[in-house]
Amino acid sequence: MARLADYFVVVGYDLDKRGGSEGQGHILQRFPEKDWEDNPFPQGIELFCQPNGWQLVPERERPSFFVSVLTDINSERHYCACFTFWEGLDNPQLQKAEASEVDEDEVPGLVQPAQVFAPKSLVLVSRLDHTEVFRNCLGLIYTVHVDSLSVPLETVIGNLLTCVIPVAGGSQPGQEEREESLRTITLGAGDRQVIQTPINDSLPVSGSSVAHLFRQLGIVNVLYLFCAALTEHKILFLSSSYQRLTDACRALLAIMFPLKYSFTYVPILPGKLLEVLSTPTPFIIGVNSFFRSETQELVGSMTLDVIIADLDGGTVTIPECVHISLLPDPLLQQTQTALSMVLDPELEIADHAFPPSSTQPSTLKIQDKEIRAVFLWLFGQLFHGYRWCLHIIRIHPEPVIRFHKAAFLGQRALTEDDFLMKVLDGMAFAGFISERGPPYRPTDLFDDLIANQVERIRQEECSPHKVMNHIKELAEQLFKNENPYPVVAMHKVQRPAESPGHNDPKNLAIFPPLDDVTVQLFIDHAAAKLKTAPPMVRAELNGMVPSGPPLGDIVDRHGHVLANSARRLEVVRNCITYIFDNKMLEAKKLMPAVLRALKGRAARVCLTQELNQHVLQNRAVLDDQQFDYIVRMMNCTLQDCSHMDEHGIAAILLPLVTAFCRKLGAGITQFAYSCVQEHMVWTNMQFWEAMFYSDVQNHIRALYLEADGGEQSIASHGQQESGPAAGGQELLGALELASEQSRLWPTLSKEQQSERVQKEESTVFSQAIHYANRMSYLLLPLDTSKNRLLNRSGIGDVESVSNSYVTNSIAGSMAESYDTESGFEDAESSDVANSVVRFINRFVDKVCNESGVTNEHLKALHTMIPDIVQMHIETLDAVHRESKRLPPIQKPKLLRPILLAGEELVMDGMRVHLISDGREEATGALGGPALLPAEGAIFLTTYRLIFKGTPNDPLVGEQVVTRSFPIASLTKEKRISVSLSMDQFIQEGLQLRSCTFQLLKIAFDEEVASDLAEVFRKHMHKLRYPQHVQGTFAFTVGQSGKTLVEHKTKDKNQSIKTLSKNLVKSAKRTIGRQYVTRKKYSPPTWENRSSLQSELDEDEISVSEELDQGSLTLSSTIRSSDRQTMSNVVERACCRDYQRLGLGTLSNSLTRSKNEPFRISTVNRMYTVCRSYPGLLIVPQSIPDSTIQRISRCYRQNRFPVVCWRNSRTKAVLLRSAGLHAKGVVGFFKSPNAPSAGPSQADSTSLEQEKYMQAIISSMPSYCEPSGRNTLGGFTSTHMSTSDSSDKLRQPKIGALMKQVMGGKEDVPGTFSRGGKWGSIRGSGRLSAYNPEVGNRLSSKESPQPNGGPSEALFLRQQRAYLYIIGDKTQLKGGKQDSFQQWEVVPIEVCDVRQVKNSFKKLIKACVPSSATSEPSMTFHRCLEESEWMCLLHRVLQVSVLVVELLDTGSSVMVSLEDGWDVTTQVVSLVQLLSDPYYRTFDGFRLLVEKEWLSFGHRFSHRGAQTLASQSSGFTPVFLQFLDCVHQIHLQFPMEFEFSQYYLKFLAYHYVSNRFRTFLLDSDYERIELGVLYEEKGERKNPQVCKSVWDYIDRLNKKTPIFFNYMFSPEDEEVLRPYSFISNLKVWDFYTEETLSEGPSYDWELVQRGRQERLAEEVPDKPDTTTPKSQRHIVWPCYDSRSRVVPDAITKLLQDLQSLEAELGLPPEKWKDTWDKIKANQRAEAKLENRPSFNSSLLMSSNLSHQRRSQGVYLPESGVGSSINLAMDRETSTTSTPVAGRPSTSTLYSQFQSTESENRSFEGILFKKGALLKPWKPRWFVLDKTKHQLRYYETRQDKECKGVIELAEVESVIPGTPTMGAPKNIEEKAFFDLKTTKRVYNFCAQDSPNAQLWMDSIQSCLSDA
Repeated sequence: MARLADYFVVVGYDLDKRGGSEGQGHILQRFPEKDWEDNPFPQGIELFCQPNGWQLVPERERPSFFVSVLTDINSERHYCACFTFWEGLDNPQLQKAEASEVDEDEVPGLVQPAQVFAPKSLVLVSRLDHTEVFRNCLGLIYTVHVDSLSVPLETVIGNLLTCVIPVAGGSQPGQEEREESLRTITLGAGDRQVIQTPINDSLPVSGSSVAHLFRQLGIVNVLYLFCAALTEHKILFLSSSYQRLTDACRALLAIMFPLKYSFTYVPILPGKLLEVLSTPTPFIIGVNSFFRSETQELVGSMTLDVIIADLDGGTVTIPECVHISLLPDPLLQQTQTALSMVLDPELEIADHAFPPSSTQPSTLKIQDKEIRAVFLWLFGQLFHGYRWCLHIIRIHPEPVIRFHKAAFLGQRALTEDDFLMKVLDGMAFAGFISERGPPYRPTDLFDDLIANQVERIRQEECSPHKVMNHIKELAEQLFKNENPYPVVAMHKVQRPAESPGHNDPKNLAIFPPLDDVTVQLFIDHAAAKLKTAPPMVRAELNGMVPSGPPLGDIVDRHGHVLANSARRLEVVRNCITYIFDNKMLEAKKLMPAVLRALKGRAARVCLTQELNQHVLQNRAVLDDQQFDYIVRMMNCTLQDCSHMDEHGIAAILLPLVTAFCRKLGAGITQFAYSCVQEHMVWTNMQFWEAMFYSDVQNHIRALYLEADGGEQSIASHGQQESGPAAGGQELLGALELASEQSRLWPTLSKEQQSERVQKEESTVFSQAIHYANRMSYLLLPLDTSKNRLLNRSGIGDVESVSNSYVTNSIAGSMAESYDTESGFEDAESSDVANSVVRFINRFVDKVCNESGVTNEHLKALHTMIPDIVQMHIETLDAVHRESKRLPPIQKPKLLRPILLAGEELVMDGMRVHLISDGREEATGALGGPALLPAEGAIFLTTYRLIFKGTPNDPLVGEQVVTRSFPIASLTKEKRISVSLSMDQFIQEGLQLRSCTFQLLKIAFDEEVASDLAEVFRKHMHKLRYPQHVQGTFAFTVGQSGKTLVEHKTKDKNQSIKTLSKNLVKSAKRTIGRQYVTRKKYSPPTWENRSSLQSELDEDEISVSEELDQGSLTLSSTIRSSDRQTMSNVVERACCRDYQRLGLGTLSNSLTRSKNEPFRISTVNRMYTVCRSYPGLLIVPQSIPDSTIQRISRCYRQNRFPVVCWRNSRTKAVLLRSAGLHAKGVVGFFKSPNAPSAGPSQADSTSLEQEKYMQAIISSMPSYCEPSGRNTLGGFTSTHMSTSDSSDKLRQPKIGALMKQVMGGKEDVPGTFSRGGKWGSIRGSGRLSAYNPEVGNRLSSKESPQPNGGPSEALFLRQQRAYLYIIGDKTQLKGGKQDSFQQWEVVPIEVCDVRQVKNSFKKLIKACVPSSATSEPSMTFHRCLEESEWMCLLHRVLQVSVLVVELLDTGSSVMVSLEDGWDVTTQVVSLVQLLSDPYYRTFDGFRLLVEKEWLSFGHRFSHRGAQTLASQSSGFTPVFLQFLDCVHQIHLQFPMEFEFSQYYLKFLAYHYVSNRFRTFLLDSDYERIELGVLYEEKGERKNPQVCKSVWDYIDRLNKKTPIFFNYMFSPEDEEVLRPYSFISNLKVWDFYTEETLSEGPSYDWELVQRGRQERLAEEVPDKPDTTTPKSQRHIVWPCYDSRSRVVPDAITKLLQDLQSLEAELGLPPEKWKDTWDKIKANQRAEAKLENRPSFNSSLLMSSNLSHQRRSQGVYLPESGVGSSINLAMDRETSTTSTPVAGRPSTSTLYSQFQSTESENRSFEGILFKKGALLKPWKPRWFVLDKTKHQLRYYETRQDKECKGVIELAEVESVIPGTPTMGAPKNIEEKAFFDLKTTKRVYNFCAQDSPNAQLWMDSIQSCLSDA
């Protein structure tokens, strides 16, 4: 029973405290004046009576009524019903004015009314919410007062305050009368009301407020508000009606049932308290629209996270920053449908042709209940099965219940659902669990719904009409609950009479002060009566709460979760069975399938069940391999569990990981938990709590089960985890048991009660200890020196996933040494320990406080935990030590790479996985099994980086995959993280790119510690960028690898000493008579020298020059004793070439050399003039050395013009130099007014430069005419006397070429004017800024036109210049032309070094992409185009062809670009290669490279970024570009080159490999300095180690024709003019091909040794004669070397020759001799037959095919398997591989297919009887005397032998008899038998003579033997 009203209060306007505009209210009277004990008086009522503020009004307003809700400190709600009316009083303003008449006109112009009205409120405070009753009661009081009824107000109020009514309870038979009397109240004024108390007070009472809310806002808006309230957002209602605000708030709370709102709830907020809106917590608040603007400001100034619902306008405003999670999908739809069917039933039939007559919605009250029923149904859907996820952790003294959220979400398959997650995490749900969790309590409608109607909801959810019926039933129950009685007729309450004068102010008396004594008497009287009355006992209807159907079944029927087919589960079961039966091979095969299956939940559950069966007494000891597999499966299972573990998989595995173990050594056991720690779930506190509660529940259940009669204890830990899955149906569930215990509790004695409490408490305590242990198991890493707890970056961090893998020798030793070095072991491990202890402490505090563990026990736990952890760390240390010693488990054996002589391992193999990159061939994308990914090891040697391993794909598991590249060619290293498909762990890896077009994408295996990977990277960097070039492999080869890293001091001293010795020595030798003088300079001691002298100090050695250096030719300066050294210089400086070209002479007769136009100058012998030039240079005879020194200063890097080649026919010369300095340009082309060092300096230099040019021009025979005049006067067009008429034909071609070369986009068309004249030097057509007249000092200059182009006179002249200077456009702006056209400048655009660098980067990415992509913008050809590599080749070739043309037509050319060592070198070399056939031979090409690239100082070290110093400059492959150009020319003229394409690839590979010293350092000067230059000849200590690439090529060329081009058939003096358009250029296959079987083939001895080893493996111990071995072989384009497996015909023939020589024991002949002999023979034959020899060379070649084949070729391997493999079967093809099936090659093939034809002694067809029951078959038999065997084939053409009969085993040949199935119509004598030691063969020939022949032949063979 409860009081209807606690307090009655009269609140009035406070006249005294009136301040400004705002008045205040104050309590006039309150009854009772003393607070009730159980219910103190709420403060601040006066604010809530007038929420808009207390104000006086000029006119009386109508009485108003509303209910405010106040919440007290105990979150009890008080309902304050306010009845407000207005009373008149004289205007206080006027009174004030009269009192002080001074300020008469206080407010002028405002007529103050004489009377104003003040509000007065009657307030009723109650804890019950009966709005209508309150309205009636207060109305009655007002009526009594207004109508002056005879009843005293005190009586009415006294009665009101003493009314006591039942809180709840419907009509129950027998009690009806009494209840009715209780519910009927009267206040003693002739009134009477029946109060409808709800049957069940747990259901909210809503009247029709919910229906009103939906009408005001609409379905969607209310659903938004509903979700917002549940997910804890702030909601603000606005309306101009107070009662509506209250109703709306009440409605929102009503639809949230069974959840209760627990945050701020203020349906009517007074204006004075608006700041409450800025609270950070969620709320539901109503505010009058009067304050709309203030609220907007307040809400605006906050973070805008308030949702505003305007009830009057029907809108809901959700700010942008607020995201409301809505109901999960099908539910949202279903709810909306149901709501619209309730609110708007016409919608469904709006389209019907014959709509039913009446489809009105129900009345508001009924509709209200129907809407609530929809929401009840919705919660039934959302929460069904929640009771199965409750953990009861204490039953006594009162139940403590926890909800297992993860399991609930997992079983509902709603883990991803945002809405449900938020609801379950919310306060409302926590309240729901604590209220509804206890298993023994009264139940209500919702409990019934969850228990009994879930099944119905599920079946009906798809048919809205059935849902509707269900909802109507629920609505009916709700309505009954709220209105249990039929509305009683005796309901009667008076209202004030509406008389005409009623509102007249005169009539209305002021509400009188009441007599408190009278009222108090009433109250006391009633209280006394209550005490004496017998207590009304209302039966407690407690009962057990039913749980409803379990969750598991429901989800399974949905079929969402069981996506795993039975087959997959079968696989998992079989695999586990195999593992425990020790059938490891079988298990290994199933493993990938199992790991895939474990992605599904059912398979994971199945795994845990299966594993459970193998645990005996909590322990299962496995051997290493079993352990490994089980751990892998566990890891895989856990990996897909989220950190919440919603499926409870981790929970079921938890006991298993502490059960499975293996013995490591004496008394040391490693458990599975040490290998499955890498998962987030173990660091999630909620997971541990849920696990703990689940286990506690099981133990408490067991406790009472035993107590109740020793029922069987539960089957296993963790099985009650998710409730139903445990098969807990037949046993008593924990909740049922708890309910029973709660029922019995009151009947127990005190002792029994305390005993039970204590038992439960100790159960929880023991579990807490158990869990502290478990947590330490899973949180302490195996290697406790690594702190891995709680700061993990994610699963599968570097520390091993299954630690049983940390086993590799280095992993072991290195890791160990690192740990011990640190010396901080204790500190570190304690750090791990601390963090684990902290984590466990937090856990223990939380669970123990929640489950009521006593404080003593808690303290004990806290002292125990550090000891537990410490103990565990000690055990782990032992395990860690032992596990390191384990041999690696079932991982492929690491294959060792073959090393070069002198190559040493820097780091031994680290186990890695080679991941496939963007190249498709190896991944099986183009057909065939995938060779990648592969597992193996990466080795770092002093020379290379090598991966060697085997493919993961079992189909090619026996193949070996090798990828390697020289460490010096590494261009980019990038860290990547890779997920390997099989293990699904993310691993760290590296992506290494090499400029030999190789990419290694590796992922370190789990066993490789991360610090080890770091060490690997450091070593790699050290080797890639040594401090000095002496650190490169070419220098360190053969030394111990350690010296490489360690002692540096010793090294320096030596090198400097030898350097200085060599230099001084060679300087002395070279200079001869010139004497070396020391200046007074003492060098510092060697020890103090800080670094290598990179430059020769000029003050250390100085050369005193003799006067006439011009007269000294080299030969005259050399004494005979120095001849040896001199020959070195001569050879090195390419003097042989100069002599060959007739440029300089070395003869002693000075007279002859005087007449020659050029001489060899020694001006640079000390490298003082130009550091990067060679010591000997070709300069014009007439220029003295002193001039040269001055001229050189005008050019960049002092690289002045020198002659490097002369055309033997036209005698035109090719010069090279760097571009001019800016100063030089001015001096050369402009007036000498540039500021300069001395007054005459610039002037003289400019003159000297011209002299130099003139001297070059004079050297040309076409210039020095017979008359000897050196002027231009007699210059006629016949100056081309040497050239023939063909040149004239070619002239326009040159013009066109010139146009192409010079044409920039910005050229004005007028530049190229008539007659093919190619004119202007203008770079961009800007005007020259200088005065044209100033430069006319010389007769040879003429003033140019203002636009910087040549003058008109020049255009008219059709002559060609004597000398063309190819210069850089940018450099030559504003220069002027030589007037008499002796020389002319051709401005071109050259490619910048940066362009080459960037282009190369893109080219590498195109040819070797790092990952496969399907984007159309990333295809190979698109990337190739974007790299612009082909454009660069095109430009270089174009310029080269132009220069070739000019030289060929008799003009000299000077190439003067950039610094003269990149593009200049490319152009100059290509020009010589195209013009002079000599350079297209082996010797010539070598000479060309040595002369132009090495001597003339191309900066190989700098461009190749070979040392630390040049690292920043990056890799720029200028030389590679040149080789590519040569390759393009080679493709277009395959018969002009002596060397093959392979030769170019070989150079391209080794110029970056640093294996040879040839391409190291930047100039001859640097090479001399290091003593490298002259050592190559003569001083070879180690014949194995070649220091020069040329020697190596020579040696190899003698052995094998690999570098030789069989099509070499040059035409005499042929000048090549290749096409240079991009369409004519091909991508070099060097960029795209690879051979995975053996790695790059350019380290020849490695490949050879590899092949021999492979052959040795393939040859079996004894030849297997019975089964013929297939001669077929599959060729993969990316795996095999096609040129070797499918050699061209000539290579094949040479191989066969060699193998025959070996078989016959003849001394092997050199292949070259053989080749030359055959060539000679062929030529002779050709002459006889009068055939042009051209064809003969073609006949010798076998492959002019231009096809690229990407698929594997299936070929017979006829002679490839011959016992001796001639080392020449690599890449002999000039263009590509021969294609089987082309007529030319196939005939060659058949002709030389096999050498069997010579030893076929006798052959023919015989019928042979098959084995038992097999028919006779005709076969082609071959008797072979040489091999002493009888072979047979299917047919005559067949190449594959079907069987062999060894004649050695034949005992006799005798005539036979026909047997069953023999061929018909054949005479008897045609049969004969062959008896061998093994069996008898029956044969049948065509006729008897034939049979006789066969028998004789075989007999003779036998007798010969």
